[in-house]
Amino acid sequence: MIKPLTAAISSILLLSVIGSHAQAQDATPANSNDTSKDAKKTDKDKSAVNLQQVIVTGTRSPKAVDEIPGAITVVSKEEIQHTLLVTEDATAVLARSVPGYAESSQAMSNTGETLRGRIPLRLFDGVPQGSPLREGTRNGTFTDMGIVGRVEVINGPSASEGIGAAGGIINYISKVPTKEGNETTLTTRYQTQGYSDSGSWKVGATFARKQDNYDVLLAGSYIDRGITYDGNGRRIGLNTSGSLSDSTSKNVFIKAGVNFGENNEQRLQFSFSKFRIAGKGEYIQVLGCRGPTDTPPCAVPRTNTSEKGHIFGSKDAFNDFKQYNLQYTNEKFFGGFLDINIYKADQSMRYLPENTEDKQDPLIAPLNTLYDQSEIVAHKKGIRTSWTRPDIFNITGLELHTGIDFVKDQAQQRLALTNRLWVPPMNYKSVAPYAQLSWDIGPVTLSGGYRREDDKLDVNSYTTTYYRNRVFVQGGGLKYKEGLKNLGAIWRVNDEWSVFTSYSEGFTLPNIGIPLRNINVPGQSVSRIRDLNAIIFKNYEAGFNWRGEQGAFGATHYVSKSPFGASLAIDPHTSDFILSRAPVRIEGTELTGEWRFNPEWKVTGLYSHIAGKTSFWSADPAGRYGSGGMNKPLGVLDINPDKLAGALTWKFLPQADATLGFTSLFGRHVSGSDTRAYDGAKFSYSEQTHGYTLWDLGVNYDLQRYGKLSLGVENLTDKQYILSWSQLAGYQNYWAGRGRVTSLTYTITF
Repeated sequence: MIKPLTAAISSILLLSVIGSHAQAQDATPANSNDTSKDAKKTDKDKSAVNLQQVIVTGTRSPKAVDEIPGAITVVSKEEIQHTLLVTEDATAVLARSVPGYAESSQAMSNTGETLRGRIPLRLFDGVPQGSPLREGTRNGTFTDMGIVGRVEVINGPSASEGIGAAGGIINYISKVPTKEGNETTLTTRYQTQGYSDSGSWKVGATFARKQDNYDVLLAGSYIDRGITYDGNGRRIGLNTSGSLSDSTSKNVFIKAGVNFGENNEQRLQFSFSKFRIAGKGEYIQVLGCRGPTDTPPCAVPRTNTSEKGHIFGSKDAFNDFKQYNLQYTNEKFFGGFLDINIYKADQSMRYLPENTEDKQDPLIAPLNTLYDQSEIVAHKKGIRTSWTRPDIFNITGLELHTGIDFVKDQAQQRLALTNRLWVPPMNYKSVAPYAQLSWDIGPVTLSGGYRREDDKLDVNSYTTTYYRNRVFVQGGGLKYKEGLKNLGAIWRVNDEWSVFTSYSEGFTLPNIGIPLRNINVPGQSVSRIRDLNAIIFKNYEAGFNWRGEQGAFGATHYVSKSPFGASLAIDPHTSDFILSRAPVRIEGTELTGEWRFNPEWKVTGLYSHIAGKTSFWSADPAGRYGSGGMNKPLGVLDINPDKLAGALTWKFLPQADATLGFTSLFGRHVSGSDTRAYDGAKFSYSEQTHGYTLWDLGVNYDLQRYGKLSLGVENLTDKQYILSWSQLAGYQNYWAGRGRVTSLTYTITF
């Protein structure tokens, strides 16, 4: 039987390593009218340093952090605003604030941006972004970060939100009106690297109204970005999967809600989001060279760069995201809290033009002359329901959380310039009931749950491209039926210390579009392709938290296993990614901390260590040999090098503050080898990456009724460095990181 999807509310099983991420956080859940029991609990035990017991909505119901046995990171509004001072890069805040999150790709693409070595599920107000049916690594840039109130990260495999949360869940939660009456905020920003074509600017406006029983939030923004330069003053090459530089972004967001019923215990809320980022098409990439061993060779290595120009007939790369979300809540539905979400999301992504081998077709143009552009289109709609009942069966502290989710997901990939099918339309349907129990027994909280997935994938018959021999593939369906469980416990030893342990199961699909488009042998049928089998994860975790009057510290250690997992490798012919299906084991340790010396000085820090191994070969479908031993180390395409980050904040005036931060990625050398007994085949792998440290500075000055003026400097020392995942030879991927970027932001609220 094919085993895929599901591991219910396993998100409820991962702990809160509250350190630098849990300070000064918004305690307002996604539903700003929530007055549930858990919401009220969060007000009872605030420390002198404002380390509140943050409500985490990523667990599908509001929950006090100190009752969740698992590693949860909450990125506060203040942390988001500080990151926006130095960069508009939507994923940079995660790289700075989440221990297990990889380095930012600094691109429209989020290639290599894993969470604990696996791809996370990204949500915007609970709605999934992108599609794991064809993971296009574009789901990290889907909205203007200026409208995000906080980000909640459930670390580790989870299926509480359905398919795709291999590394965890990242839920971006939009702002909510908090003040009675009208409030309008205007934001303008200009940034430059000192070169005439590097200038970027932003203008954004947010209008909020909260009156009696209703509230409205309207937001819009426009960003125009110039080209970027590295620390040596050399233009950075456009990313083949999409660049932030030389692009424009447009964002519109609307959210309105009304409370009604006795004591306003019911709420109806609607939101609409439309975001588009597109390249301006003013530059083309010029490939670099890694040295004498490259093809063609060069005496002095040089990174990819950009020059003015345009490939005739090509179209601009873009990300286009649009979603609708209708939510109904009732705080007193049969004694519990009812939450129903109905959503629809349409997403499309186009990539830069390429004339690679896999895009050629002699019936269209002579070989090696045909440029084409890949485009992924995905449509998703679903219903998410949950009902939470405290003190169930009249047992004090026993809470039941249950519901059922319905999802329809469609995705396909085409070659846009020649209108060729590359990945056939894939239709995925999921019905998933779940139930979760948690029991507060004095200082101890026990939790356990189960989710049952009954899902089906349908793919019509299709023919592969010329590069894959134009073979006919018989369509068919695959059924994914699986029940996954979670268990956890957290012991609040006293007012300052807590310890926890948890076990959770998760699942995802292995980027199904890649094996489908790569079929090159006749006689294949979708229902018999082994690489389409789902990936099941088992995650074991333990840790502790300390929270005192002046600071906090937390640590967690985890082991994640997948018997039939997936890892990335580079195809030696196309230099593109290929999927390897073999056992995977990942182990890691995370530390976070904060200390407030006094009201003027605060320091925060985090550390992450991740290591992983897989097999050099998977089991032979014909049964001649099994999978290899766990002798191949996971490299930078899957596992981030060790990371150390910190920040020092100084409130040097009542109306002014400054934050100096750094992020350091360590160097790493991994290697391994194996010999297959069946045929004597020898395998080996070696990879070495060099680390780097980047500093950033943010300064705020409050002009009172005249607004706020902020200065941000990214890569303060103008360091020249190569992104870690670009240090590994791949398809046109030799990119340097951004040099010094200076930003000036002015914000006024009235």
